[in-house]
Amino acid sequence: MTISVVRLGSPRGKDEGPRLGTVRRPPRGVRKEAYARLNYYDAWLPDLAPTAPVIAKAHKDWNAFVKAYRREMSQPAAQRLLDVLAQLSHGSNFSVGCYCEDEKRCHRSILRQILIEHGARIAV
Repeated sequence: MTISVVRLGSPRGKDEGPRLGTVRRPPRGVRKEAYARLNYYDAWLPDLAPTAPVIAKAHKDWNAFVKAYRREMSQPAAQRLLDVLAQLSHGSNFSVGCYCEDEKRCHRSILRQILIEHGARIAV
């Protein structure tokens, strides 16, 4: 059982399980009823997405973005949520994701590391 880290809107992988959208905004121009059918997400989890001021840092200084996003994820509410996801990864398959094309320049690359730090099982 593992967490897959995916690009929202991409084809679903085998045994990926439900998708959690870790984004601040729903997909543009897509009806809510179509989110899952179009492979965006089954449940929305914006609490694990960077806030707008933090996202603005990503365009200027990636290292500052990483620090700011990690700072947001170190807050108690985010820590509790990360702990829950880490525990769930030991008993079920599910995925988390974002729309960004390049994971290396996306918060999901950092989220992957944070989940590992919380003891989550991550799909390779």
